[in-house]
Amino acid sequence: MHQHEKRSFWKIFLAYFGSVALLILLAGHFYYKEQYQQRIKDEHFAIIEYARHLKMNEPIVSADITHEIVKKEIKHFSMDTLIIKENYFEKYIPNNWHESYLYIKKDTRRFKEHISALKQQIIVVQLLLLSLFALISLLLTNSALRPMKEMIFRLDKFTKDLIHDLNTPLTTIKLNLKLLEKDAAYPENKALKRIGKSAYEISELHQNLTVLLEEDTFLLEEIDVCTIAAELLCDYEAIYPALRFKTACSALKSNLNETALKQILHNLLSNACRYNRENGHINIWNKGKTLYIQDSGTGITNPERIFERNYSEQSSSGIGLDIVKRLCDAMKIKISVDSSANGTTISLTFS
Repeated sequence: MHQHEKRSFWKIFLAYFGSVALLILLAGHFYYKEQYQQRIKDEHFAIIEYARHLKMNEPIVSADITHEIVKKEIKHFSMDTLIIKENYFEKYIPNNWHESYLYIKKDTRRFKEHISALKQQIIVVQLLLLSLFALISLLLTNSALRPMKEMIFRLDKFTKDLIHDLNTPLTTIKLNLKLLEKDAAYPENKALKRIGKSAYEISELHQNLTVLLEEDTFLLEEIDVCTIAAELLCDYEAIYPALRFKTACSALKSNLNETALKQILHNLLSNACRYNRENGHINIWNKGKTLYIQDSGTGITNPERIFERNYSEQSSSGIGLDIVKRLCDAMKIKISVDSSANGTTISLTFS
């Protein structure tokens, strides 16, 4: 299952199951409160019945109820009053004697046992209901996502086929441009130069999309980030001889996908070189688990927006850095940008 499918699955599942679970828990709570109050009423009624039998001199045997006659003045007396103590209930009932009351105590042991059994019963029923509705939620979520999965599968297949088919004409264009570069008239032919630049941009986009399509199936292994960065830096030194390159990176390893890491660094170094000042510099170094890529360009006006799709402050598609951000998210790399008029520094923090 792809990452976006997992996110959609859990959002739908939690929305449905969460609402049902809340209703089940609330129903259990209110049922417990209602049963608790009913049990209190039953205990109250049992005490009143005990008093009635006493007053009628009827024989009564109860191991958990005791009584005594007390003389006491109770203001605002009410027959509805039942006092609940830690280990017993108590109630005062008017006696036939003047200013005397039957003081009745009832042990709460059986009451507590009943309440404990009630709690266990409610918990078991709720767990069974939650399990049942969790299963129903899984089935409904899968059913709701099935059309989306089918559409994404078709779209992914179409995209992969399209990218694969683009490779042949793109390779042909690049090979023919290489042949044309040997022609003495090539440097003066602006149309051919524009074609060459466009072919390079299409090639970069093709490479980015090829890596991006594999983001959900990345195989991670321990990679030496500094070694990869140094290799790419050598390539760019040959392409941009007017720029000064410096690296001071060591002891930086992390579990990554090598192809995706190369594409991230390639996109970042490509931008750093392409939009640098004349005779500028590019520095790469690390502090602990963080890799820094610094250039001496003119800076970025809105650094907080550069990872937005199609946002660009230069003459580019704006897709490259969006792909960088997606690849970083897929490998749990934290990326941030610090930019000023003197240049831009991008930091990559690895887990």
